[in-house]
Amino acid sequence: MEISGNTAFYAGLSSIQTGQNRVDQAASQIANNTIERSVTSQSSEAQIDRLRGVDRSQQMDPGSAMAEMAQGKFQVELGTKVAKASDEMLGTIIDTFA
Repeated sequence: MEISGNTAFYAGLSSIQTGQNRVDQAASQIANNTIERSVTSQSSEAQIDRLRGVDRSQQMDPGSAMAEMAQGKFQVELGTKVAKASDEMLGTIIDTFA
């Protein structure tokens, strides 16, 4: 019996990577909003407008960013479960046919 690439395992790994990327992006948004608030308290209105214009299209409120982080966390957890279950199943198949 030939066992080729385990697609469920790779789907789990892909889910983990996507979840990590989601958490990273949301954390970056939160950090950028925090930095912007700090700059706002120390800068003139012209400087603030210039800084806001650069990244305005990708801004999200902190609540949305926290929700994205939670979704990313769950995505990583579920991807881990899929990869682990797939790995266990493959081990059972190998033990059965060995």
